[in-house]
Amino acid sequence: MAMAGLYRRLLPSPPAIDFASSEGKQLFIEAIQNGTMEGFYRLISYFQTQSEPAYCGLASLSVVLNALAIDPGRKWKGPWRWFDESMLDCCEPLETVKAKGISFGKLVCLAHCAGAKVEAYRTNQSTIDEFRQHVIKCTTTDDCHLISSYHRGTFKQTGTGHFSPIGGYHAGRDMALILDVARFKYPPHWVPLTLLWEAMNNIDVTTGQRRGFMLISRPHREPGLLYTLSCKHESWASIAKYLVDDVPLLLKSEDVKDVNRLLYVVFTSLPSNFGEFIKWVAEVRRQEDGRGNLSQEEKGRLAVKEEVLKQVQEIGLFKHVAEFLSSANSCCKNMSILSQENYLPRVAASICCQGAEILAGRSGTSGGYCCSETCVRCMKTNDDKPITLVSGTVVDGKTEQGLDVLVPSSQMKPSCGCGPSSHIGMYPAGNDVLTALLLALPPETWSGIKEEKLLQEIHALVSSENLPTLLQEEVLHLRRQLYLLKRCQENKVDEDLGAPLS
Repeated sequence: MAMAGLYRRLLPSPPAIDFASSEGKQLFIEAIQNGTMEGFYRLISYFQTQSEPAYCGLASLSVVLNALAIDPGRKWKGPWRWFDESMLDCCEPLETVKAKGISFGKLVCLAHCAGAKVEAYRTNQSTIDEFRQHVIKCTTTDDCHLISSYHRGTFKQTGTGHFSPIGGYHAGRDMALILDVARFKYPPHWVPLTLLWEAMNNIDVTTGQRRGFMLISRPHREPGLLYTLSCKHESWASIAKYLVDDVPLLLKSEDVKDVNRLLYVVFTSLPSNFGEFIKWVAEVRRQEDGRGNLSQEEKGRLAVKEEVLKQVQEIGLFKHVAEFLSSANSCCKNMSILSQENYLPRVAASICCQGAEILAGRSGTSGGYCCSETCVRCMKTNDDKPITLVSGTVVDGKTEQGLDVLVPSSQMKPSCGCGPSSHIGMYPAGNDVLTALLLALPPETWSGIKEEKLLQEIHALVSSENLPTLLQEEVLHLRRQLYLLKRCQENKVDEDLGAPLS
């Protein structure tokens, strides 16, 4: 019986020039000599074909993020942290992208959420001369890459909207090299830059907005090393709305006289699933890796996490939050994140199950894992610095595996051994997590406070300008995440491409 199918497409030339043709090779050589192929080498080293017909945006972003060596902060498969299309699901469900593709605005949102530094422009927000300068900037260095959103019809190609990275530029011919991620359809090809601009200067019928381009570069430090916001739980939209919209209204309507009352107003109205929204990040490794000591990379990341935790616990707002929670447990029992019963072994069991899920490449199936035992102990590194280490045994009904969790802890003097008593308060718990989130709320959150003295006190407590550098970066990352999640919840990411608020 016959089976229909497609094997590639003939590249319409002109206007495009096949990268592997004689003319394409000559353009490549001349561009190298002119210094406008510097970004090509890293892009081609991490280049991939989109795994689904509608995944061009996700594939383009994966290529660029890996080329910039941005650490995802979470594992892909096995022990490996790596950006893959399947990891880019925080701004649009993968099933939706698979069926309909992704809009320009939501891809920009994904790039921000992944920790990249992003500048995005629609064609009505820029000019062809400015675009040419951006292309030159990103092709004469390897620390910035450009993704273009364009309509294939302008190049006489089949299909409509498409995303691909720009791999190079030929100044003499004013041509850009499109590294087409749909390699099953068209090979990489050179196109006139003026025609590429025309292809971008096209309205996406889905959003009613023009297409455009984004410049993606690496931040000077990976954000979100200790705290992160999660949109995995279905309640994230209502929680983002509560934090951004409802909290300012509550503070405006209530007669708030002091910090303790302010915390009462904010915390007692938290949505029930709030504990699923903000997380602290621990690193997991298999015990069978056979490493008794920490690698330099692991020690470096853990040291930064511990410094962030220390800085949180030293600020004035933390002291207010800790005092409030110690006296307010009776009214906040339904909030797991506020509970003082949140002992490390209990948290560790959950982390070990998450780790087993990630290491097995079975994301979203943690219900099948059970942590049969955990042990919290101290491990001395080469410099005699004590490290809090959780060892757990996880079973899934068929097999069991041992896991180690490297837990950031404050600089106290722990007594080593198994059990919660000697470790309470040393690791990230409700006090510091909520403190970090309060710091991350938009500055205008507090403007409705009527008591002038309290307003001044709160501004002094939450101002990011008064924070140490590491904590300031962590807080601003959380604030950007919250801003982006709120824009997604309102479906406004295609209306505003500006960088998230600082």
